[in-house]
Amino acid sequence: MDYVTIDFEASCLPRHGRSFPIEVGIADAKGARSWLIRPLTDWRAWDWTREALDLHGISPEQLEQEGMPADRVFAELDRAVGGRRLVADSGIDAYWWDMLAKAAGRESARPIEHVSAVLDALAVTSEDIFAAQRHADRLCPARHRAANDALWLWTVLAKLEPRAGELPHPAYLPSLPNYEPRSMVLQNR
Repeated sequence: MDYVTIDFEASCLPRHGRSFPIEVGIADAKGARSWLIRPLTDWRAWDWTREALDLHGISPEQLEQEGMPADRVFAELDRAVGGRRLVADSGIDAYWWDMLAKAAGRESARPIEHVSAVLDALAVTSEDIFAAQRHADRLCPARHRAANDALWLWTVLAKLEPRAGELPHPAYLPSLPNYEPRSMVLQNR
């Protein structure tokens, strides 16, 4: 599989107000990793809903203390992805990806493909997809944190990939050079 799955958590959904990315996670055959994003000064006055906080459990105070600057998150993320394609299960992830890129001083970011394009290319049935989702639900029960959600999606796609039998269930990404504990690396269960 030549792609990495990506997921964002945010201050709120755009329908509830002006939102910004607070955590980004990726997953591939090696595992999953996430970064907390310290809000830009401009973002601090934007919306933050109780609904979002209850869902992901990340508080504004936690971001201030543990979040990394957007440019550093973007650079580490870009290095971890390398030349592979990015795949997400929600169109809103592309919005937050572009926002992170701009916060990092980049004009644009590489595109994020919607998972439907990958599923179409695999030519799988609805029954195959539902079975893969159940498989991912069993292996990845924790949700609503960026690394967990990215790992869930990668697990779904790995189950559907024709050579999935050759791939182990994801191990977990080792930290990148100069790792700081502000980014989360999932550990083997």
